[in-house]
Amino acid sequence: MGEIQSQYQWEISEQQHGRRLDQVLTELSGLTRARVQQLLKDGCVWQGDNTTTVLKRATKVVLGEVYHMLIPQAQELNLEPENIPLDILFEDDFLLVVNKPAGMVVHPSYGHDTGTLVHALLHHCDSLPGINGVERPGIVHRLDKDTSGSLVVAKTEAAHQGLAALFASHDLQREYIAWCKGYPHWLKKHIELPIGRHPHNRQKMAVNPKGKIAITDAVLEKRYDDNFCRIRLTLHTGRTHQIRVHLSHEQVPVLADPMYGRKFNPSKHIPEPAYSVLSQLKRQALHAEILGFKHPITGEELLCRAPLPHDLQTLDDALKVLI
Repeated sequence: MGEIQSQYQWEISEQQHGRRLDQVLTELSGLTRARVQQLLKDGCVWQGDNTTTVLKRATKVVLGEVYHMLIPQAQELNLEPENIPLDILFEDDFLLVVNKPAGMVVHPSYGHDTGTLVHALLHHCDSLPGINGVERPGIVHRLDKDTSGSLVVAKTEAAHQGLAALFASHDLQREYIAWCKGYPHWLKKHIELPIGRHPHNRQKMAVNPKGKIAITDAVLEKRYDDNFCRIRLTLHTGRTHQIRVHLSHEQVPVLADPMYGRKFNPSKHIPEPAYSVLSQLKRQALHAEILGFKHPITGEELLCRAPLPHDLQTLDDALKVLI
């Protein structure tokens, strides 16, 4: 199994009795279900003193049983740190919150092997914990490439475990601002619609009855001339493209969203400066403004607010509010 990074031990409580082993370990460890299942398969979890039996993920746990878990050291990706400036909203010895700019990919992927947030973090921090057995330094959650705003990064394994547990239980405050085409027929709405893969386009997500439940609270903040609006959104789950899918379903797609909004060419009748600003908007008008949570190590209540980037501030200033 290689060098051991972490070892944990838990005793099954009355509330956990009779449940699936992989479910219980996912909650206790803060790891993803997929990671826990892989550790079970690799023999990194055992019950009591029996270190030889490979446990099945569907095993029903029993009150008083003691389970042990070893988490091997993450495999290195051999990434080169890059001196990319970071807009840091909060930092201590355990974590940092950055204001990610639009256009920056969070971690390396096909076609994005340089210039990512991970490359910048490797330069900024001496060491960062991996996830799912592979070194994706400190990353607990993501923002889409062309969404700007607040993103938290773990600097230690303990902080990573604690933050992962917060995201798993959705025990955070996450507020976004979106500039949209159209006016909603509501002032406030609780949107609770499942999201899954689009039935005809695997690169897209869609409201899908076979998908996972997704919950978004939406509040209309501003109505602008020429059929535009600004909406504040609070996330209670974290599905892929959740806000963009929900708003498109509500027929108020995010402006300049290339995937979930119809191709947008602003009408010539829109007065300046709004016409010029809208014509030059190069990414979806979506910003993760607020990220609030209880610090997993110190217990401090944190509330980070990412200021609007220049392009979205310019957009907001250019659009004329309806009286």
